Amino acid sequence: MLKIILPTIMLLPTAFLSPKKFLWTNTTMYSLLIATLSLQWLLPSYYPHKNLTPWTGIDQISSPLLVLSCWLLPLMIMASQNHLQHEPPTRKRIFIMALITIQPFIILAFSSTELMLFYIAFEATLIPTLILITRWGNQPERLSAGIYLLFYTLISSLPLLVTILYLHMQIGTLHLTVLKLTHPVLNNSWTDLMSGLALLMAFMVKAPLYGLHLWLPKAHVEAPVAGSMLLAALLLKLGGYGIMRVTILMGPLSNHLHYPFITLALWGALMTSSICLRQTDLKSLIAYSSVSHMGLVIATSLIQTHWAFAGAMILMISHGLTSSMLFCLANTNYERTHSRILLLTRGLQPILPLMATWWLLANLTNMALPPTTNLMAELTIMIALFNWSTPTIILTGIAILLTASYTLFMLLMTQRGVLPTHITSIHNSTTREHLLMALHIIPLLLLILKPNLISGILS
Repeated sequence: MLKIILPTIMLLPTAFLSPKKFLWTNTTMYSLLIATLSLQWLLPSYYPHKNLTPWTGIDQISSPLLVLSCWLLPLMIMASQNHLQHEPPTRKRIFIMALITIQPFIILAFSSTELMLFYIAFEATLIPTLILITRWGNQPERLSAGIYLLFYTLISSLPLLVTILYLHMQIGTLHLTVLKLTHPVLNNSWTDLMSGLALLMAFMVKAPLYGLHLWLPKAHVEAPVAGSMLLAALLLKLGGYGIMRVTILMGPLSNHLHYPFITLALWGALMTSSICLRQTDLKSLIAYSSVSHMGLVIATSLIQTHWAFAGAMILMISHGLTSSMLFCLANTNYERTHSRILLLTRGLQPILPLMATWWLLANLTNMALPPTTNLMAELTIMIALFNWSTPTIILTGIAILLTASYTLFMLLMTQRGVLPTHITSIHNSTTREHLLMALHIIPLLLLILKPNLISGILS
């Protein structure tokens, strides 16, 4: 564990002390090295926990998410280079250091075996994200977006803290490995029902559940490209991961908690998909698509079967890479046309044919076309939900149909059509951008060869 956390922390002095000329090169190469090292976590082991210490441990559920978080740090640094081109060197350093600071907290959150440490790491990721959005966002609305993010997250996670303390008082330990062995403390009395609700609520807001999602489109639209990648690929997954961890502890969930959440999540997947069909803002469209995908994750995590967890895990990893890639592509368009409005950025395929290829690949993975892990995830989720209750097939079916339609709408609006008259000259796509897209799509295509690496089930 320390093999990765310590080098990640040492990235801070690297970013601070690197000469101006080599700042981007040093931080990118160093973080790529850490990402390559972290791939060892994916190797299957016959023990429930690898690298177990009193505070941290890696099991089948956390290892794919840990590797994803290490993998995305160099990509976020690469994606931000153009955005920060005209900033003074000190601000560039502070930006990179803010990105790096989030990394140890995310690693701790995904690998902690102790609930209180998990809560602290879960909350600590909020501060650097807030700094990224409020300082480096594009529009003046970034301050209100930051306030939305802060208050939604804080208000929902204070009951979580209270419940964690209550659990400690009841059981005497907060260690996850011990909690799994004890009898479920939360039965069906009203106090326990409220405690269960408080445990889930913080993660439902983070994931986000439909109805509690209003902070997400705002935060995404105002954040810089690295902030959007971070939010979509990692911070939303903290919500899904928290639900999977906490529901295991709560024993069989009472139906009072099951039904409203699963109904809301599936209804939300349907509603947000239809909202995507009438979006004019490209980043907002991708943000709403994240809500609809995470709705499926929430619904399946609450069923608590092996199939459901496997589907939720695979979808979280696939969605992390896909949505991150879509935000990078949206950013390349924004840097060239200085607009996110779909009507003003049409017909880019003849001008940037290579970028159009990446757009096509990213949209096909978002639609869950074979041979991507997204397809496997959606099939697994549909089977798990159908097995739990037959009518869910209607909601999931319509949601997946709508996903395909808004993805095609996004592809056609950005790539086809007549080029608007105000676009006179566009600079070509760079090698850096192509490498960035390749590092997103190659893992997605390779993972289908051995999906049990990310399925959360012991091989």
